Amino acid sequence: MHATVRSVIGAASESAEDVCILDTEASPEHLSRGTARHADVMFAVVEPYFKSLETGRRMAALGRDLGLPRVALVANKIRDDHDLEAVREFAEQHELELAGVVPFDEAMPGAERASAAPIDFAPESNAVVAIGQLADRLLGGRNADERA
Repeated sequence: MHATVRSVIGAASESAEDVCILDTEASPEHLSRGTARHADVMFAVVEPYFKSLETGRRMAALGRDLGLPRVALVANKIRDDHDLEAVREFAEQHELELAGVVPFDEAMPGAERASAAPIDFAPESNAVVAIGQLADRLLGGRNADERA
């Protein structure tokens, strides 16, 4: 499986115009097997709980050790200012970039129950909009022109 993923990523990285987004499990195994070799950015998606934040910190440290040019956190399932502040404080304490915030959104479990992609199930939901904005920032605005 890891060899297949490396092949897909390697092929996608041959052109500067190509973008390959890989959603992996919360495990360092894929990084240790070379799937990050062609990556320019790694986002560790965290929730506002210590165990999740600590896992994100460890993944970010491994990404840095592997020489990834940019490693950052994305705060997920943020319900209120208290949740956001917890993630911000943790990121600051560990000198980690906070690249984006995705709010808690009831549409996400609804999409899962419907076996549908969130963007198809609820394209205007708060989480889908936040993820789109993160993608736009990551791509330097290229994505915004395609959706207009």
